[in-house]
Amino acid sequence: MSSNRQKEKEETEKLKAKLPTEAEKKEIEKLAAEKNKEIRENTNITLDETKSSVHKTTDEAKKQVPQFTKAVNEYQEQSIQATKDIADNFLESQKEVINSVQSLWVPYMENVQNMYGSYWVSPNRLTENYTRTVSNITDSTVAANRIANNFMFASMEAWKTTIQHTRDNALEFSRLNANYAKTLENLAKDNLRDYERR
Repeated sequence: MSSNRQKEKEETEKLKAKLPTEAEKKEIEKLAAEKNKEIRENTNITLDETKSSVHKTTDEAKKQVPQFTKAVNEYQEQSIQATKDIADNFLESQKEVINSVQSLWVPYMENVQNMYGSYWVSPNRLTENYTRTVSNITDSTVAANRIANNFMFASMEAWKTTIQHTRDNALEFSRLNANYAKTLENLAKDNLRDYERR
């Protein structure tokens, strides 16, 4: 047993001899602190450069917002104008077609109508029904365009809300991450202090 104790004592002495002296510990701590400071400075420089790059990119994107707004407005104006032009052109061509057909068929149809007394086959009634149909189609086209625009704006609002929530969540995650890092730092300092006291 005493030989085991002797061996343990010798091994302990060897380990103590290998451990750094107080001066060496202070030098190691000084070098570690300098290295840690250098790493922290490099990290901060890198993060500041990244932050600057993000600011530059977002500022450039903000400058493009008026162009996007203008493009959306132009799209809406063009859609509305195109719908109006299509309806106007179609109605004008239909007016010409109806006038041509009426000039040919009205006298004939009036004779037939007078002979059989049918109100529904009257050229005036047919024209009236046809123009109502064309008017309904035009109104439906304008309404569909309005619905499409409303859908687009609703989608844009939903996207805006999503971006806002993403930003808020990212800020919260960043705050939690920083708190977590501070907690780990404090635990490491406490553990190091406890270790040094031994």
